[in-house]
Amino acid sequence: MIARRSPLELAKMRRAGLVVYEVLQAVAETIRPGASTWDLEEVADRAIRDRGAVSAFRGYRGYPCVLCVSVNEQVIHGIPSRKRVLQAGEIVSLDCGVVMEGYYGDSATTVIAGAPAAAAAPARKLLEVTQAALAAAIEQARPGNRLGDISQAVQERAEREGYSVVREFVGHGIGTHLHEDPQVPNYGAAGHGPKLKTGMVLAIEPMINQGAAAVQVLSDGWTAVTADGSASAHFEHTVAITDDGPWVLTRP
Repeated sequence: MIARRSPLELAKMRRAGLVVYEVLQAVAETIRPGASTWDLEEVADRAIRDRGAVSAFRGYRGYPCVLCVSVNEQVIHGIPSRKRVLQAGEIVSLDCGVVMEGYYGDSATTVIAGAPAAAAAPARKLLEVTQAALAAAIEQARPGNRLGDISQAVQERAEREGYSVVREFVGHGIGTHLHEDPQVPNYGAAGHGPKLKTGMVLAIEPMINQGAAAVQVLSDGWTAVTADGSASAHFEHTVAITDDGPWVLTRP
Protein backbone atom coordinates (compact mmCIF):
# COMPACT_ATOMS: atom_id res chain seq x y z
CA MET A 1 0.00 0.00 0.00
CA ILE A 2 1.26 3.49 -0.85
CA ALA A 3 1.00 5.81 2.15
CA ARG A 4 -0.39 9.32 1.89
CA ARG A 5 0.92 11.86 4.37
CA SER A 6 -1.03 14.56 6.19
CA PRO A 7 0.07 18.21 6.19
CA LEU A 8 1.50 17.71 9.71
CA GLU A 9 3.49 14.70 8.56
CA LEU A 10 4.77 16.58 5.52
CA ALA A 11 5.91 19.40 7.78
CA LYS A 12 7.99 16.92 9.78
CA MET A 13 9.41 15.43 6.60
CA ARG A 14 10.25 18.93 5.43
CA ARG A 15 12.32 19.51 8.56
CA ALA A 16 14.17 16.24 7.99
CA GLY A 17 14.63 17.09 4.32
CA LEU A 18 16.19 20.46 5.06
CA VAL A 19 18.65 18.84 7.45
CA VAL A 20 19.72 16.45 4.69
CA TYR A 21 20.18 19.40 2.34
CA GLU A 22 22.33 21.24 4.87
CA VAL A 23 24.43 18.16 5.57
CA LEU A 24 25.11 17.55 1.88
CA GLN A 25 25.99 21.21 1.40
CA ALA A 26 28.45 21.04 4.28
CA VAL A 27 30.06 17.90 2.85
CA ALA A 28 30.20 19.22 -0.72
CA GLU A 29 32.02 22.34 0.46
CA THR A 30 34.81 20.19 1.94
CA ILE A 31 35.43 18.08 -1.18
CA ARG A 32 38.88 18.80 -2.52
CA PRO A 33 41.84 16.87 -3.93
CA GLY A 34 43.70 15.22 -1.06
CA ALA A 35 40.64 14.71 1.14
CA SER A 36 39.72 11.14 1.97
CA THR A 37 36.18 9.88 1.69
CA TRP A 38 36.36 9.27 5.45
CA ASP A 39 36.96 12.99 5.94
CA LEU A 40 33.59 13.55 4.25
CA GLU A 41 31.96 10.98 6.52
CA GLU A 42 33.20 12.84 9.60
CA VAL A 43 31.81 16.13 8.31
CA ALA A 44 28.41 14.52 7.67
CA ASP A 45 28.33 12.76 11.03
CA ARG A 46 29.04 15.99 12.90
CA ALA A 47 26.55 17.99 10.82
CA ILE A 48 23.76 15.49 11.47
CA ARG A 49 24.38 15.46 15.24
CA ASP A 50 24.66 19.24 15.40
CA ARG A 51 21.15 19.51 13.96
CA GLY A 52 19.59 17.06 16.39
CA ALA A 53 18.94 14.42 13.77
CA VAL A 54 19.80 10.72 13.55
CA SER A 55 21.41 9.03 10.57
CA ALA A 56 19.03 6.97 8.48
CA PHE A 57 21.90 4.99 6.96
CA ARG A 58 24.21 3.90 9.76
CA GLY A 59 23.05 0.51 10.97
CA TYR A 60 20.52 0.11 8.15
CA ARG A 61 20.90 -3.53 7.14
CA GLY A 62 24.36 -3.34 8.66
CA TYR A 63 25.62 -0.33 6.70
CA PRO A 64 28.49 1.16 8.75
CA CYS A 65 28.37 4.90 7.92
CA VAL A 66 26.10 7.95 7.81
CA LEU A 67 27.12 8.80 4.25
CA CYS A 68 27.54 6.96 0.97
CA VAL A 69 30.45 8.31 -1.09
CA SER A 70 30.70 6.82 -4.58
CA VAL A 71 33.58 7.88 -6.82
CA ASN A 72 33.83 7.70 -10.63
CA GLU A 73 32.64 4.21 -11.69
CA GLN A 74 30.99 3.64 -8.29
CA VAL A 75 27.27 4.11 -8.81
CA ILE A 76 25.91 4.08 -5.24
CA HIS A 77 26.59 2.79 -1.71
CA GLY A 78 30.31 3.53 -1.68
CA ILE A 79 31.59 3.09 1.89
CA PRO A 80 33.76 5.97 3.17
CA SER A 81 37.39 5.01 3.75
CA ARG A 82 40.52 6.64 5.10
CA LYS A 83 42.42 4.98 2.26
CA ARG A 84 40.38 6.47 -0.59
CA VAL A 85 41.90 9.88 -1.31
CA LEU A 86 40.20 12.10 -3.88
CA GLN A 87 42.02 13.37 -6.96
CA ALA A 88 41.28 16.51 -8.96
CA GLY A 89 38.55 16.00 -11.51
CA GLU A 90 37.05 12.89 -9.93
CA ILE A 91 33.27 12.49 -9.86
CA VAL A 92 32.00 12.19 -6.29
CA SER A 93 28.42 11.15 -5.52
CA LEU A 94 27.10 11.84 -2.01
CA ASP A 95 23.99 10.16 -0.59
CA CYS A 96 22.61 10.94 2.87
CA GLY A 97 19.47 10.30 4.88
CA VAL A 98 18.27 11.36 8.31
CA VAL A 99 15.31 10.74 10.59
CA MET A 100 13.69 13.40 12.78
CA GLU A 101 10.53 13.03 14.85
CA GLY A 102 10.06 9.61 13.29
CA TYR A 103 10.10 10.85 9.67
CA TYR A 104 12.78 10.44 7.02
CA GLY A 105 14.53 12.60 4.47
CA ASP A 106 16.82 11.26 1.73
CA SER A 107 18.83 13.08 -0.92
CA ALA A 108 21.90 12.72 -3.12
CA THR A 109 24.10 15.00 -5.16
CA THR A 110 27.15 14.58 -7.37
CA VAL A 111 30.07 17.01 -7.55
CA ILE A 112 33.53 17.18 -9.08
CA ALA A 113 36.58 17.27 -6.83
CA GLY A 114 38.58 20.44 -7.32
CA ALA A 115 37.69 23.40 -9.48
CA PRO A 116 35.16 22.67 -12.24
CA ALA A 117 37.86 23.32 -14.83
CA ALA A 118 39.68 20.27 -13.51
CA ALA A 119 36.95 18.03 -14.88
CA ALA A 120 36.79 16.96 -18.48
CA ALA A 121 33.78 18.10 -20.48
CA PRO A 122 32.29 14.57 -20.57
CA ALA A 123 32.17 14.45 -16.77
CA ARG A 124 30.50 17.85 -16.55
CA LYS A 125 27.94 16.83 -19.14
CA LEU A 126 27.14 13.59 -17.29
CA LEU A 127 26.33 15.58 -14.15
CA GLU A 128 24.28 18.13 -16.07
CA VAL A 129 22.19 15.47 -17.82
CA THR A 130 21.59 13.47 -14.64
CA GLN A 131 20.46 16.59 -12.82
CA ALA A 132 18.23 17.52 -15.75
CA ALA A 133 16.72 14.03 -15.70
CA LEU A 134 15.84 14.49 -12.03
CA ALA A 135 14.25 17.86 -12.75
CA ALA A 136 12.19 16.36 -15.57
CA ALA A 137 11.04 13.55 -13.29
CA ILE A 138 10.07 15.91 -10.48
CA GLU A 139 7.95 17.91 -12.92
CA GLN A 140 5.83 14.77 -13.46
CA ALA A 141 5.18 14.26 -9.71
CA ARG A 142 1.66 15.69 -9.82
CA PRO A 143 -1.76 14.37 -8.77
CA GLY A 144 -3.42 12.43 -11.58
CA ASN A 145 -0.20 11.44 -13.32
CA ARG A 146 1.11 7.88 -13.21
CA LEU A 147 4.30 6.57 -11.67
CA GLY A 148 5.46 5.63 -15.17
CA ASP A 149 5.40 9.30 -16.14
CA ILE A 150 8.22 9.91 -13.65
CA SER A 151 10.17 6.86 -14.81
CA GLN A 152 9.82 7.67 -18.49
CA ALA A 153 10.96 11.26 -17.94
CA VAL A 154 14.28 10.06 -16.53
CA GLN A 155 14.85 7.45 -19.21
CA GLU A 156 13.99 9.75 -22.09
CA ARG A 157 16.27 12.53 -20.87
CA ALA A 158 19.23 10.24 -20.27
CA GLU A 159 18.98 8.11 -23.36
CA ARG A 160 18.46 11.13 -25.60
CA GLU A 161 22.03 12.14 -24.69
CA GLY A 162 23.44 8.66 -25.25
CA TYR A 163 23.63 7.65 -21.59
CA SER A 164 22.20 4.55 -19.94
CA VAL A 165 19.91 4.17 -16.94
CA VAL A 166 20.74 1.84 -14.05
CA ARG A 167 17.97 -0.71 -13.63
CA GLU A 168 19.07 -2.79 -10.65
CA PHE A 169 18.55 0.11 -8.24
CA VAL A 170 15.51 2.38 -8.08
CA GLY A 171 13.90 5.21 -6.15
CA HIS A 172 11.27 4.54 -3.50
CA GLY A 173 8.49 5.78 -1.34
CA ILE A 174 9.59 7.33 1.95
CA GLY A 175 7.96 8.45 5.19
CA THR A 176 8.12 6.68 8.55
CA HIS A 177 10.57 4.23 6.98
CA LEU A 178 13.52 4.93 4.71
CA HIS A 179 12.18 2.64 1.99
CA GLU A 180 8.45 2.29 1.42
CA ASP A 181 6.15 1.47 -1.48
CA PRO A 182 6.22 2.16 -4.33
CA GLN A 183 9.48 1.44 -6.07
CA VAL A 184 10.32 4.28 -8.47
CA PRO A 185 12.29 2.94 -11.46
CA ASN A 186 14.26 5.32 -13.66
CA TYR A 187 12.89 3.62 -16.77
CA GLY A 188 9.41 2.77 -17.94
CA ALA A 189 6.40 3.83 -19.95
CA ALA A 190 4.36 6.96 -19.39
CA GLY A 191 0.73 6.36 -18.47
CA HIS A 192 1.46 3.15 -16.60
CA GLY A 193 1.75 2.29 -12.92
CA PRO A 194 -0.06 3.58 -9.83
CA LYS A 195 -1.87 6.88 -10.07
CA LEU A 196 -0.14 9.65 -8.14
CA LYS A 197 -2.21 11.21 -5.35
CA THR A 198 -1.86 14.14 -3.00
CA GLY A 199 0.15 13.21 0.09
CA MET A 200 2.35 10.60 -1.53
CA VAL A 201 6.08 11.14 -0.98
CA LEU A 202 8.72 9.72 -3.31
CA ALA A 203 12.50 9.62 -3.26
CA ILE A 204 13.28 10.12 -6.95
CA GLU A 205 16.90 9.27 -7.76
CA PRO A 206 18.29 8.93 -11.28
CA MET A 207 21.50 6.89 -11.52
CA ILE A 208 22.96 7.47 -14.98
CA ASN A 209 26.02 5.83 -16.57
CA GLN A 210 28.28 7.12 -19.34
CA GLY A 211 28.59 3.59 -20.68
CA ALA A 212 26.35 0.53 -20.44
CA ALA A 213 23.61 0.15 -17.84
CA ALA A 214 24.93 -3.02 -16.19
CA VAL A 215 26.28 -2.79 -12.65
CA GLN A 216 27.81 -5.19 -10.16
CA VAL A 217 28.25 -5.16 -6.38
CA LEU A 218 31.77 -5.44 -4.96
CA SER A 219 32.87 -7.94 -2.33
CA ASP A 220 32.10 -5.46 0.49
CA GLY A 221 28.46 -6.25 -0.19
CA TRP A 222 27.52 -2.61 -0.69
CA THR A 223 29.48 -0.70 -3.34
CA ALA A 224 27.78 -0.92 -6.74
CA VAL A 225 30.01 -0.14 -9.74
CA THR A 226 29.45 0.01 -13.49
CA ALA A 227 30.32 -3.31 -15.07
CA ASP A 228 32.30 -1.64 -17.86
CA GLY A 229 34.15 0.82 -15.60
CA SER A 230 32.44 3.88 -17.03
CA ALA A 231 31.61 6.89 -14.86
CA SER A 232 28.24 7.27 -13.15
CA ALA A 233 26.30 10.12 -11.52
CA HIS A 234 23.51 10.14 -8.94
CA PHE A 235 21.08 12.87 -7.91
CA GLU A 236 18.10 12.45 -5.58
CA HIS A 237 15.36 14.49 -3.94
CA THR A 238 12.52 13.62 -1.59
CA VAL A 239 9.39 14.96 -3.29
CA ALA A 240 5.86 15.34 -1.92
CA ILE A 241 2.93 15.29 -4.32
CA THR A 242 0.57 18.15 -3.50
CA ASP A 243 -2.43 19.86 -5.06
CA ASP A 244 -0.10 22.75 -5.89
CA GLY A 245 2.40 20.50 -7.68
CA PRO A 246 5.66 18.85 -6.64
CA TRP A 247 7.11 19.97 -3.30
CA VAL A 248 10.82 19.18 -3.08
CA LEU A 249 11.34 18.56 0.63
CA THR A 250 15.13 18.31 0.40
CA ARG A 251 15.72 21.73 -1.15
CA PRO A 252 15.16 25.20 0.34
